[in-house]
Amino acid sequence: LGNGGSTLHVLRCLEDLYGDKWTSFIVLLIHSGGYSQRLPNASALGKIFTALPFGDPVYQMLDLKLAMYIDFPSHMKPGILVTCSDDLELYSTGLTETITFDKPGFTALAHPSDLTVGTTHGVFVLDSSSFSGKGGLEYTSCHHFLHKPDVETMRQCGAVCIRGNSSQLSSSGDHSDSEMDSECVYTDSIFYMDHSVAKQLLLFYKQIGTLSCEIDAYGDFLQALGPGATQDYTKNTSNVTKEESQLVEVRQKLYSLLKGTALNVIVLNNSKFYHIGTTQEYLFHFTSDSKLKFELDLLPVAFSSFSEKAESLDQSASVIQSILEPGSSVGPGSVIEYSRIGPGVSVGKKSIISGSHINVKVDIPSNCFLSSLSIKINDQVKYISMVFSVEDDLKRTVRLLSEIHSLQFFGVSLLECLELWGVKVSDQLFSSENTRLGLWTARIFPVCSTLSESVRMSLKMLNSVRHMSAFKLNGFKLLSVEEMLTYKDVEDMLKFRKQIYDEICLQRRKEKSDL
Repeated sequence: LGNGGSTLHVLRCLEDLYGDKWTSFIVLLIHSGGYSQRLPNASALGKIFTALPFGDPVYQMLDLKLAMYIDFPSHMKPGILVTCSDDLELYSTGLTETITFDKPGFTALAHPSDLTVGTTHGVFVLDSSSFSGKGGLEYTSCHHFLHKPDVETMRQCGAVCIRGNSSQLSSSGDHSDSEMDSECVYTDSIFYMDHSVAKQLLLFYKQIGTLSCEIDAYGDFLQALGPGATQDYTKNTSNVTKEESQLVEVRQKLYSLLKGTALNVIVLNNSKFYHIGTTQEYLFHFTSDSKLKFELDLLPVAFSSFSEKAESLDQSASVIQSILEPGSSVGPGSVIEYSRIGPGVSVGKKSIISGSHINVKVDIPSNCFLSSLSIKINDQVKYISMVFSVEDDLKRTVRLLSEIHSLQFFGVSLLECLELWGVKVSDQLFSSENTRLGLWTARIFPVCSTLSESVRMSLKMLNSVRHMSAFKLNGFKLLSVEEMLTYKDVEDMLKFRKQIYDEICLQRRKEKSDL
């Protein structure tokens, strides 16, 4: 459905549950995080439940979102506030300035960003007659909204501003270096829609019947708004994950429905938008000297049991609700969450270990991504661990079996890996229809009877690729990441997290009584 389709579905659920009463509610709608192909340790439970390296016990993204928006409802008319689960908006306003959502139509927050950030986000072309660019907070309107535009488009449309004097829209002529340094665009984060718009969208959803394409709440709703909106975007499918025949038709209907609706913008000049939706962003914000780490006071060790006899824990590493046993070590820039790391386990640099139990002496290489899931097949709980490089592209697909040599697993052609693992190339190799062949849909991960065994098998697979030595997967049932998620047993995964939680609490009580 995409986050736009899920927004429409939620409106329908609200009406089903509450009848006409729902139009008097103030609603916070958080998209919990889709497939999360670029941060797969969040795929099973959703990005909104991503653990953060602070709090005792640890906070999750949901806790932080609720804290950030706590003042909004008292300055809101009934309506829907829509936000993603993998971004944070930190801002400061003057003592007398308040963020108010009370205008008809749509109202969005806008943050000053570098032009490169604008290419992967929504960008506002602000109404120059009502926007001064001064002060910490300013209410203005949007002429039209650009979705993931290139830099040239931003310039042509008048979206580029000069920092500190944002009303002085930058021309598309030559720029000195100092001018280039101070250029910015205003990018999107969260938006509000009043109930008259929400009711229109719900009616549209009922009329369309079954939705068979992905709609983007940002690209497909907001691009229809403002006096400068045109239909051109409805046929542009370059940013679409999965293109369906219905998409252009649905976009055109949405455009007709929303055309002429106001897009109000609250410009927050003293604000910063942080995205934590990819493995690289996750590692950067949690382990480097990032601004976010400083602003939130993120910790190297958050609610974890860490033996003083552990070999070493680099200060730039991040350990979240995990147990590190004596003789284990974690390299710089790595994140360990909800895991038990046994004696003699060495984790390299810039790796992510999630939900795993590693009980054999092993060196986990740098840039390794390891995430374990509980699954239920025929009412039996089993375990499976996915392993990749943090740089592998799980979204990339090819159309033909003859092209899979171009897919990369830890820097090696997938075709070579399959030979090492004794996995045959056939129509049965991928779990999806034949047009989406990629690491996400490749049936390569063995189903095991224990959590630690599943980790051991996946690490052996990785080891065979790194040393170009055969490790045959004969006799195992193999699943793709896509299939793991359909079989996931969230209850059992939470049980493992609770065991770690209880053990950390017990260890703390013991340490207290020893003192």
